Amino acid sequence: MLTAGTTSVSRRLLGRLRDVMAGGGSAQERLDKVVTLIAADMVAEVCSCYVMRAGEVLELFSTEGLRHDAVHQTRLRVGEGLVGDIAAHARPLALADAQAHPNFAYRPETGEEIFHSLMGVPIIRGSRVVGVLVVQNRTMRHYTDEEIETLETVAMVLAELVASGELVDRAELVPVDGNALLPLRLEGVRLNGGVGIGVAVLHNPRIVIRRLVAEDPDVELERLKTALAGIKTALEELFSRPEMRDGEHRDVLETYRMFTEDKGWINRISEAIRTGLTAEAAVQKVHDDTRARMNQITDPYLRERMHDFEDLANRLLQYLSSGNEDSPRGELPENSILIGRNMGPMELFDYDPKRLRGLVLEEGSATAHVAIVARALDIPVVGRVKDVLDKIEPLDPVICDGDNGQVFIRPPDDIRESFIEAVGQRELRMAVYARLRDLPAVTREGVRIGIHMNAGLLLDLQHLHESGSDGIGLYRTELPFMARSSLPDVAAQTLLYRKILDQAEGKPVVFRTLDVGGDKVLPYWNPYEEDNPALGWRSIRITLDRPAVMRHQLRALLRAAAGRELAVMFPMIAEVAELVQARRILDIEIEHERQSGTPLPTTIKVGTMLEVPALALQLDALLPLVDFVSIGTNDLMQFLFAVDRGNPRIAERYDPLAPTMIRFMRYVGAKCREHDVPLSVCGEMAGRPLEAMALIGVGIRHLSVSSPSIGPVKTMVRSLEISSLESYMETLMDSPDHSLRSKLKSFAIDRGVVL
Repeated sequence: MLTAGTTSVSRRLLGRLRDVMAGGGSAQERLDKVVTLIAADMVAEVCSCYVMRAGEVLELFSTEGLRHDAVHQTRLRVGEGLVGDIAAHARPLALADAQAHPNFAYRPETGEEIFHSLMGVPIIRGSRVVGVLVVQNRTMRHYTDEEIETLETVAMVLAELVASGELVDRAELVPVDGNALLPLRLEGVRLNGGVGIGVAVLHNPRIVIRRLVAEDPDVELERLKTALAGIKTALEELFSRPEMRDGEHRDVLETYRMFTEDKGWINRISEAIRTGLTAEAAVQKVHDDTRARMNQITDPYLRERMHDFEDLANRLLQYLSSGNEDSPRGELPENSILIGRNMGPMELFDYDPKRLRGLVLEEGSATAHVAIVARALDIPVVGRVKDVLDKIEPLDPVICDGDNGQVFIRPPDDIRESFIEAVGQRELRMAVYARLRDLPAVTREGVRIGIHMNAGLLLDLQHLHESGSDGIGLYRTELPFMARSSLPDVAAQTLLYRKILDQAEGKPVVFRTLDVGGDKVLPYWNPYEEDNPALGWRSIRITLDRPAVMRHQLRALLRAAAGRELAVMFPMIAEVAELVQARRILDIEIEHERQSGTPLPTTIKVGTMLEVPALALQLDALLPLVDFVSIGTNDLMQFLFAVDRGNPRIAERYDPLAPTMIRFMRYVGAKCREHDVPLSVCGEMAGRPLEAMALIGVGIRHLSVSSPSIGPVKTMVRSLEISSLESYMETLMDSPDHSLRSKLKSFAIDRGVVL
């Protein structure tokens, strides 16, 4: 917190800096005057300004107190010395005895050996460090938090001069790509499927701040208050739209609304205004400080929430600079692919969704709020496309392949034509699949194959009936939890689960209990640092350790399914004892609801996921205790082959059609038939026609897939003759091959199976 005296000093110094910056002379001359002024005002023998040059090198550009012949001669790499350390971590440093610090790097040409204390702050423009501002004293001076705050405020004013292009040519810092105008294919991560073809529209919401120093802080505080009120009004108008009445994307924006009322964030902006900054400059300063600190955080949830604050800061700047939130983007091209580093959820609504064909982000994850909103708008999204903004120009032709996590920039005509043809073929196939919607998934000899749908959001339910699915074989209950800012209570969960059952209109729904941990982080649970999170404290292990969470979820499911059938499935079971413990909690909740007079479901079916190979060795003990089993092939693959599916170097090393995997499926299927327990497969393997054919060939009769996969799998099933497939697959069980893929594909072609 700044004291009144410190605020007065900061405001006086800012006023003097404003006069210098507005005066005549070259940028170098103005910078020299600024460091002299800072040294005098802060009672420091030295004030130096280092500017970032190409190659991540900090060059001494101006100094008061060090030897002047060191200017433009002394250079430090980022991370080298105390100045380099400040730049590397984008955080201030205050030392009473700087030379005793292990990172101190002595530069004899500067003559700084006589100065003991040092205080330095990064000069930040946007999210990038563009320089370092340092003061030094001969004595061992203990700099106060208020002095650090003052120097940070001054550094923000200097950032505009450093980044103006007058000191260092902007082109020097633009990454050079020798292939900048050539076609490029960039790899990313699928955040939402689909293919979009269009032209690049760069999402760059940064507002140029023209006025940094305020005349009257009270006027600026009132402007901030008005801007915040304007954003809240715009949010209320958005909530009133018909498409915002229901779904997880509404929960996302409810969370966003909470950020507009974050008192800590607003107070920091208000304090910056009281130091003498304009409202715009204060918003930018707090945002830059926050982002610099957040860049040091590895927690994925906290990093994603930073984008919500970034969105909010940009909206505040729009209001403050123009008096309203009208987007300055102009008319969007007919087929637009939006390209950005990242986005907050509200920013997507700034663009006409009818003209958007795709979204490409340098950052992002499947649980990012913008990804959830994009799924609601059915926009293909590819995330984690490294340096895409450096390699693309506005209106460049772009193909956003959300299905495969790829982006094609300036694609050659042959690739473009291939994608146009593929999109056309896809539309034709979709028309064929639509005609199959009401037809059963039966093989040529009349064997019925159950094809269910995987879901995780309310908006997925719209595909349940239009796809012809037999029901929901896997409802991932964790996704609604991840879209919220706090743990939903029993009432909120009950309402959600009841809506799902209502919209299913009598079709069966299998609810998987909370499956979080690993790469799925909840905002209201502190993440537990683990070397191997996929093998760590996740899924059923968390909810058994926190039984209140499981009890509340099971209670909500029981109430939502009152008078209807309820199917509950527990994930990540590794031993029968875990299932027994989970069932005991369910039994307690059933008895609790019965005694309270609450109506119960007509029937309650309990199942387990089989993802941990150890459980397959306990099937004789397990199967009498469950009503059904579902194999989750995604985790099963990585556990069976000891391969991290998040590691791109080895994620594709083992094929799901490897003989080992197929033998495993055959063994589990035989055991389930022996105990008369239904078995399904609900991982990605079940959603690909060739893999689904192999699963049917080893006796599996129930598949649960994503909604786009229902049509292709059903088409394959209706062209398949099981008897010949089963006979053929029996000959492959002892194969030493890495994969059976080529042999199974040849079988399908020879027998007319549609893949």
